[in-house]
Amino acid sequence: MKAMILAAGLGKRMRPLTDTLPKPLIPVRGKPLIAYHLEALARAGITQVVINLAYRGDQIKAFVGDGTAWGVQVVYSQEPEPLETGGAIVHAAELLGKAPFVLLNADIFTDFDFAQLLAAPLAKGALGRLVLVPNPDFKPVGDFAISAAGHLLTREAKEPGHTFAGISVLHPSLVLNYPKRRDCFGLAEVFNHALQKQQLTAQVYSGAWSDVGTPERLRQLN
Repeated sequence: MKAMILAAGLGKRMRPLTDTLPKPLIPVRGKPLIAYHLEALARAGITQVVINLAYRGDQIKAFVGDGTAWGVQVVYSQEPEPLETGGAIVHAAELLGKAPFVLLNADIFTDFDFAQLLAAPLAKGALGRLVLVPNPDFKPVGDFAISAAGHLLTREAKEPGHTFAGISVLHPSLVLNYPKRRDCFGLAEVFNHALQKQQLTAQVYSGAWSDVGTPERLRQLN
């Protein structure tokens, strides 16, 4: 199974750090975020990795290279400008192939074991499985709920739900066949469309996880 790391964002909320450094290279506990992800993917046996690039992508490419240092093979999907999460997958479609792949955001910090995603195939009729986490302090209201059958649901207003971890296994057709597909669009609308058709399932991870979205969260992690 291949993996794709979403690394093309501008990181506006992390300024001034991201004025000179792309967010995936921000050090957490002495190591760039993207290095943690490459190590974790390699430990899980995932050796083919696609990284999308836009903002200061040359710095990411210079740091990661061809992935040899981490025991993986890295190829790059260069975007003319950030295409958002959905557009990034469309742009990288040829590199990803036609089989399900692991997708993860570069700007998270976690000890999640990606081998869990390889151990179980997508459920029959499902086009994706999302990893959710208990709502962190900075996000008391989550993104989704989970049905008794494991299907992803929209969160009911009266329930806190769970937060999307920025980790998933997706079949390319989930995005490529999305009826409102365009050059630049986010995955959130794709997920909302697919869950109405019960095409998404979910699993909950309760280990270490944080969205490194603000300087304050970075200080807390360090």
